[in-house]
Amino acid sequence: MPLTLASTGKMMRIYKITGKDDVKRHLADLGFIEGVELSVVNELGGNLILNVKGTRIAVDKKMASRILVD
Repeated sequence: MPLTLASTGKMMRIYKITGKDDVKRHLADLGFIEGVELSVVNELGGNLILNVKGTRIAVDKKMASRILVD
């Protein structure tokens, strides 16, 4: 499911990143790599605050929809 549908506070694992190569590279630079665990800390106006590898990162709804989790 896309990250935009994930529940707040639940640990999930990234299983796929969709989009063009430059989008994938940008997300990888932020720490979003297949197999990494993350959780949604909060949702503000459609934007998500995520906890990835102990760091909080904010992503917009469009970017979050490219991250698929299980």
